[in-house]
Amino acid sequence: MPIEEYAQLDALGLAALVNLGKVKPSELTEEAIRLIEKHNPELNAVVYKMYDLARERAKELDSTASSAPFHGVPFLLKDILGDYRGVPTTGGSRFMAGKSAAFDATLTSRYKDAGLVILGKTNAPEFGILPTTEPHAYGPTCNPWSLEHSSGGSSGGAAAAVAAGIVPAAHANDGGGSIRIPASCCGLFGMKPTRARNPLGPVIGDGLGGLICEHVVTRTVRDSAALLDATHGPEAGDPYHATPVDRPFLDEVGAPVGRLKIAYYKKATDGKSLHPECDAAVESAAKLCAELGHDVEEALPPLDADNLSSSFMTIWAAGLAFQIDSYEMIHGKPAESDHFEPLTWALYESGKQVSASQYQIAISMLQMISREVGRFHEKYDVWLTPTLGAPPLKNGVIDTSQSDAMTAFAPIIDYVPFTALANATGQPSMSVPLHWTADNLPVGILFSGRFGDEAGLFRLAAQLEEARPWIDRKPPVWD
Repeated sequence: MPIEEYAQLDALGLAALVNLGKVKPSELTEEAIRLIEKHNPELNAVVYKMYDLARERAKELDSTASSAPFHGVPFLLKDILGDYRGVPTTGGSRFMAGKSAAFDATLTSRYKDAGLVILGKTNAPEFGILPTTEPHAYGPTCNPWSLEHSSGGSSGGAAAAVAAGIVPAAHANDGGGSIRIPASCCGLFGMKPTRARNPLGPVIGDGLGGLICEHVVTRTVRDSAALLDATHGPEAGDPYHATPVDRPFLDEVGAPVGRLKIAYYKKATDGKSLHPECDAAVESAAKLCAELGHDVEEALPPLDADNLSSSFMTIWAAGLAFQIDSYEMIHGKPAESDHFEPLTWALYESGKQVSASQYQIAISMLQMISREVGRFHEKYDVWLTPTLGAPPLKNGVIDTSQSDAMTAFAPIIDYVPFTALANATGQPSMSVPLHWTADNLPVGILFSGRFGDEAGLFRLAAQLEEARPWIDRKPPVWD
């Protein structure tokens, strides 16, 4: 099959070719493998290859008629939470190397049931703690739009692979922006669903007190919606689950949007100015929304930015300590400083010092913030900001060899002023690729909606996609 046809189509488009008998799953698999081999040496997006498993799976699908929505479509799992039986999940860390998963994650099983063919695992920062993907274990992932720049994090390998046309969609997860940040950096669509929309089973109930959500990065809105249709819904034993939906998310794509009340804000939540390209991006997006018939005005939820940041970091540090101590307990492998990047170890030691009372206070603080934001959304359907405070960073800006966490985090304090809020509140939030800088770097726009209202965001995203299409914008690393 011509390379142009593979790379130009989204996941639903490739599935349609399979269903029409124009191409076999094994042919799609070989094309994706060819592109990994071609582009991965410069991108470093895929860190574990599962070619034999993928070929075996594709061969089975060649001779199997199926109504699965993504029958035979190539796909990649993130090396964090993307458990696949018999395959290692390292979390980007040398500490976790060498152990294979004993079972599939629930999400992996649902991806398989949807007909996807999984070819490998994508790169991520160690334990997903950074908005860039440069783990010592595997090295940095480069941005297809500019190889010297970061692809974002923590789902940076996934985003680079999708942006380069290797696969049309890839698994990602988001505990502070890790779907939306790389989507912004790589010119993709990235939806963080409502808390607990996708399950974390079969073992985990929730992650970091409900901060972590699972989904994908995609090139089209409809792929994101259809993939969420394939995976969402509670499983037995979940501690809680998201509000039920009225109809498939795919049905929302192209459905009437109505007249929305949209608030926008151009500064960080602490009042600091952002990069001029982000200002321009927000102004342009707000103007576009007004032209589409929405009511748009400048407004900011009542937020204590310092309280949000300190409470969030308390939970993250304690959560990192939990992850490492749990692995140590289960596998009997002692955690020692030389197993980790210095920055990770510094956060781990900080997390070990968090008391039960401090952790509960941090949870309560985020719940108080959620109440305020919830009241804000009684007036506004959507809040619009830039996804990030600046265009993509260059790789190497963040020093993960730095053992002083505050020094290491200094370059990124103003870089990620918005994304963590929706993790704290549990709201759905999406990065939409609506702006590129003068030197052709993507700048995403963040739209956050009411709790449980992915449907409204998908309707708006589809309207924006039609009004300002991005699918034909291709990075230099592309076939």
